[in-house]
Amino acid sequence: MKKWREHTYSFILLVVVLVLWEAIAFNIKMTFILPSPTDILMKLWELKKVLLLEHLPATLCIILIGLGISIILGVGLAISMNSSKIIEKAFYPLIIFSQMIPTIALAPIFILWFGYSIWSKVLVTVLITFFPITINTYDGLRAGSNDLKELLLTMGAKKKDVFLLVNVPSAMPHFFSGLKVAVTLSVIGAAIGEWLGAQAGLGYFSRRMMTQFDGAGVFAPIIVLSAMGIMLFLLVKWVENKTLMWRKSE
Repeated sequence: MKKWREHTYSFILLVVVLVLWEAIAFNIKMTFILPSPTDILMKLWELKKVLLLEHLPATLCIILIGLGISIILGVGLAISMNSSKIIEKAFYPLIIFSQMIPTIALAPIFILWFGYSIWSKVLVTVLITFFPITINTYDGLRAGSNDLKELLLTMGAKKKDVFLLVNVPSAMPHFFSGLKVAVTLSVIGAAIGEWLGAQAGLGYFSRRMMTQFDGAGVFAPIIVLSAMGIMLFLLVKWVENKTLMWRKSE
């Protein structure tokens, strides 16, 4: 009950925004530019089978593959940078620089290389999502207590033991923080890739509806994308709570 009370103000704000949106759309009466929330819901109901059975699986596949690659790449790179100063000095500036390039500018290049296959969209997703995972995990590995490390070494522990007993527990909360950011960005990355070139997917369907001047049709897959992003975020949050139960005890 307490949790529901915490979200009361957010719910009220959402209702106010939807009511204002409905009123403005009703007065404008130009649904191809600004469809009302009721128009969008009706279109969503009309297209539910196409969106959920055909285009949602295509987008979800891109997101899961992209996130999987980002986790492996990000965690591996973070561990390597933490264990070697040379690797840190070589890769850290490049990781930062990779985020300075607009993703929207690289997406057409990926499509040029890989065509309209799934891998052009996966690369866009990886480019967006690996950064928060890498940086957060790296910061978490460095946040381990030096006093505890020295204590373990004086007691005869090996570097591997220090890594598993100190670095990994200190990095886990940071890793999940980065993953929660990455999971929301992955939806954006997949949609951008599909928007620029695809044969299926929610981003592709939204773009197709735009060419037909169907405003409600443009918004309908966006609603599904948002819902999917929220569900993935809640899933990561649930895994975090189950994995880091020791934080609650503290």
